[in-house]
Amino acid sequence: MAAVLPRGANAALTREVPGLDRLVIGVRFDAGAERSVLDDTVMMALLCDAGSRVTSGDDAVFFNQLSAGEHSVTEVDDVMGDDSEQVEIRLSRVPASVERVVVVAYVNQAIGARRTLAQLKGCTVRAVNGADGQELVRSENLATGWGLITAAVLAEAYRHQGGWKFKVIADGYAGGIIDLAKDFGVPL
Repeated sequence: MAAVLPRGANAALTREVPGLDRLVIGVRFDAGAERSVLDDTVMMALLCDAGSRVTSGDDAVFFNQLSAGEHSVTEVDDVMGDDSEQVEIRLSRVPASVERVVVVAYVNQAIGARRTLAQLKGCTVRAVNGADGQELVRSENLATGWGLITAAVLAEAYRHQGGWKFKVIADGYAGGIIDLAKDFGVPL
């Protein structure tokens, strides 16, 4: 069984798995009986520079843009395991200007809808070796204590001393995707 990481914890992926190149980050949303919130909950990956900002609108992977970073980060069509959504990062292909790949979740709601991430009963994020499907690390349930937020930074894969690490974050945004986008320089 893979290690379970609490908020703020990290793991040295390429130190633990030398030669790791295909990193899959999966997010599982569990809404319990409130299934309709799943229709509005979306994962997105942001390719960020050393200042934790995207350099253009092309540095995001989500349902309308399936790859970024010269195809080094792609949305996974055939999701493994019990994840709701996944992205695959080809670590050796990530452009040198990209220091971190930040995974976020947000409520993509219609006007008048009143959905928040707090309606989720569970939200976990995990790192998987894409070559063999082995789970490397998994977060604790991040959905606890979220309040009225509609967007959250879940985790990130980032460069560290010539390798890659994975960190669980779980920081929420009451101002939703608009405030999150401002923080990361994502044009809307």
